[in-house]
Amino acid sequence: MSKVRKGEHQKLKMLILAQLFLSKTDDEHGLTMAEIIENLKTEGVNADRKTLYTDIEELREFGMDIIAEKKGKNFFYHIGSREFELPELKLLVDSVQSAKFITDKKSKELIKKLESLVSIYEGKKLQRQVVIAGRVKTINENIYYNVDQIHEAIGKECQIEFQYFQWNIHKEMTLRKNGAFYQVSPWALMWDDENYYLVAYDDQEKKIKHYRVDKMLHVSVIEKRRQGEEDFKEFDMPHYTKSLFGMFGGKETQVTLMAENEKIGILIDRFGKDIPISKVDDQHVKTTVNVAISNQFLGWIMSLGDGIQVLGPESVVASMKEEIQRLYNLYFEN
Repeated sequence: MSKVRKGEHQKLKMLILAQLFLSKTDDEHGLTMAEIIENLKTEGVNADRKTLYTDIEELREFGMDIIAEKKGKNFFYHIGSREFELPELKLLVDSVQSAKFITDKKSKELIKKLESLVSIYEGKKLQRQVVIAGRVKTINENIYYNVDQIHEAIGKECQIEFQYFQWNIHKEMTLRKNGAFYQVSPWALMWDDENYYLVAYDDQEKKIKHYRVDKMLHVSVIEKRRQGEEDFKEFDMPHYTKSLFGMFGGKETQVTLMAENEKIGILIDRFGKDIPISKVDDQHVKTTVNVAISNQFLGWIMSLGDGIQVLGPESVVASMKEEIQRLYNLYFEN
């Protein structure tokens, strides 16, 4: 009997076999033993049934969920559970697509990597839900470097410096503060309204501020201890994000709102289920919430129509009247 020549990748047999199961099998697609042998052969690996039974068992002991199912006369082998299930990856793909701070190019790269976590067949299902073209995306390719630098500074409890830009009427990036560097103490990163924000302490102004990460340039770590520890001891990120509208800051104030009964769902969606609710009459309820007062908040109230009204404090009611008067002058007086 002639001796069987070993394949050129024989030493990689177990790795190639594991990859074969991960890429070409799932709950709906299995491989017969003959198909496994043929696939290994195309990868430069010779194998026989007897040794493959042992190899599969060793992979199971290693932790791979390899299932054998009999269909007709043949057994079909496939991967059962994975680290990520298809519905979980669909959620991740949706997140990558919707995130404005991830560029179009990087979105496609990340989704391609997510596809590699399932079989080629399930990967096609992920591809079918990919709709990136036309979505508003950042063009700042340095955002990943920015995030890395910010995390490094947070870990070292150091400050960072960076330049900050805005767009002009010619669609050009122009640096704020005439190009001068901002110097702040980073404490957290947050994702709000599809954008990534740095939450930091400004030592000069003695206050907490936030910055769009995709609008930061030339971020670097400064070997200077960060400030603002006392301010961040009581910092509550969920409370902070709920009080802001469109990430525009303002003086945080307790605002009392009256709403028609059917509009209370809007307030719960925005401020959470913990808000206090009391009955005004059969058609109305009222609640008190913490809000960073800004034109964006006033605009949000107006967008809800006459079903929601600001009751107090008087300073916020006055701001609302001023904003209504300003809009009236803009559209009627002119």
